[in-house]
Amino acid sequence: MASRVYKFSEDFDVNDDVKKDYEEGGYFIVKGLLNEEELNQIKKVVEAENDMTKSAYGVSDGENGFSRLALWSHPGDDVTGMLVRTEKMAGTCEKILGGEVYHYHTKLMMKNPKTGGRHVWHQDYGYWYKNGNLFPDMMSVFLPIDNCKKENGCLEILEGSHKCGRIEHLMVAGQTGADMERVNEIKKVCPHKYVELDAGDALFFHCNLLHTSAPNLSDLRRWVFIPAYNRASNNPVYEHHHPQYTKLHKVPNSAIKDCKNYSNMEGKIFLDPATDKTVKLDAK
Repeated sequence: MASRVYKFSEDFDVNDDVKKDYEEGGYFIVKGLLNEEELNQIKKVVEAENDMTKSAYGVSDGENGFSRLALWSHPGDDVTGMLVRTEKMAGTCEKILGGEVYHYHTKLMMKNPKTGGRHVWHQDYGYWYKNGNLFPDMMSVFLPIDNCKKENGCLEILEGSHKCGRIEHLMVAGQTGADMERVNEIKKVCPHKYVELDAGDALFFHCNLLHTSAPNLSDLRRWVFIPAYNRASNNPVYEHHHPQYTKLHKVPNSAIKDCKNYSNMEGKIFLDPATDKTVKLDAK
């Protein structure tokens, strides 16, 4: 995996090597995308009691585990909104996708110690295709707030599986998951990788990259911030529970540490899970 790993600096740019890694493997990793000060800024929001954390709902894994999830449509003007609008996040995605992007949604995925459930094998485009996005001109950034290791259920991927195209997705254990017969065949030809990351690292990945995660049976919390971006030219053909094209106003990277808004969530529009047909809720 080391060949697809880069160290963040203010000079970091999407060069030909980064583009090649994304095109061939379906992802690349940027170590230290957030420094300690920026990470602490994000924690001031996600660890507080506010409209974001109050909006979280449970998603069962069909066994004994469940995760909590908060999801919102628009960036807003709090610290987390600044993060998703920065050049190192949105700007990087624009260079990878080859054009203007907008914020499709952001998730705060909370796998708590001993209870955090597994996530079945899936492609993000397995969901997003059903929402009227005609092209897979979409990507996500997996950004751990806590260290993500095998023991607390780190992300697992099938390297290069994005080249298989969209796979049929079905309801599996309360989640929309990929057809496992096809996934098992893809496992024979696409390397299975465990993406172990430190807090503040980032995995930029293609919307057709197959990924999963095991339950968190450890004593360690595993919270992850996952913004998703859609190319402006790929405006969904019908309205659904995520936004149509909405102009994204980018900000400099310094906006994360300069922002002092930790509690006003105005404009974010948190998801009512009853409108999302790709998950089944857990009452917990």
